[in-house]
Amino acid sequence: NEPEYQWLKELGLQEKNPGVYDGNKWCGSGSVIDSISPINGRPIAAIQEGNKDDYNNAVINSMNAWKIWREVPGPLRGNIVREMNEEFRKNKNILGKLIALEVGKLQYEGFDEVDDYIKCCDLAVGLSRMIGGHIFPSERPGHMLMEQWNPYGLVGIITAFNYPASVFGWNQSLSLVCGNCTVWKGAPSTPLTQIAVSKIIERVLTSNSIPAGVCTSVCGGSDIGESMCKDKRINVLSFTGSTQVGRKVGVIVQERFGKSILELGGNNAILVDETADLDILMNELYNGLFVANGQCCTSTRRLIVHDSLYDEVLRRLLKMYSKTKVGDPFDGNSSSNIILVSLYIHYICYIDIRYRYV
Repeated sequence: NEPEYQWLKELGLQEKNPGVYDGNKWCGSGSVIDSISPINGRPIAAIQEGNKDDYNNAVINSMNAWKIWREVPGPLRGNIVREMNEEFRKNKNILGKLIALEVGKLQYEGFDEVDDYIKCCDLAVGLSRMIGGHIFPSERPGHMLMEQWNPYGLVGIITAFNYPASVFGWNQSLSLVCGNCTVWKGAPSTPLTQIAVSKIIERVLTSNSIPAGVCTSVCGGSDIGESMCKDKRINVLSFTGSTQVGRKVGVIVQERFGKSILELGGNNAILVDETADLDILMNELYNGLFVANGQCCTSTRRLIVHDSLYDEVLRRLLKMYSKTKVGDPFDGNSSSNIILVSLYIHYICYIDIRYRYV
């Protein structure tokens, strides 16, 4: 009810929101949680999560929708994604503002994330008229061999907190034009973004008389994620998150001979030899450390420096840290709202053609 959050109503969000779209209705029978903004630690709105029954209903409705969606010609599926694209363009600024509020990113990074979704839709629309297949020569006279690609069925999408919209977007847009349906579980810390995106998609589907079960959405915790991993009805599972959890997801899905797509965090290093251009280094290092609050899967975690440059790199690094303004991402004077960035710094010796830690 705070006046500063009244603009969220433009995205269809209220003080309390059902967190499940099962393809027929918005509902939720699980726990009620608050979405807390990391900017100020205050609740934005409440969400009633889904339980396993809600999830099961969503999957059933998606399976029924798939029987219709898979028969829609690829170019026509592309037209539906194009209309979704247009709606995201219209709502780019306000949706990006929500992402900044719920994730803690700078506003322009929230806008950029929605723009990534838009670009993925552009790609998918083009591909909808180029779905592959080959004709091969046959050893039998008067015959040919024809290859046709068919949709898998249901694609489960589990997204992480750091990119709550775009990661779903590039999975969902490509899945749809290929004739698949999607079941989405976002991160528990970003449910409002999940709901807002799902409402936009729902409007496009229903306005075109397409079963809205084509894209279902379930806000929930690890119990929903575990159900998706084990569910044989989920033909492909895309998981974005930590390497630790990704290992478990991959094993569970493989045990049922399902297919998985794993986008996991890393331990990325920048390697600096004695010929490095330090101006270029500091620019790339800043991007690797601070863009998106250092929450990117590809964020810089380690800096490995030749011993001849170690002191100068460290001096420049400290200067860079001191000039970074920490604060509210809605404040145009802030360059970051990071609380803490940890960076492991190693210096290395060059011996023959090898580096080693010292």
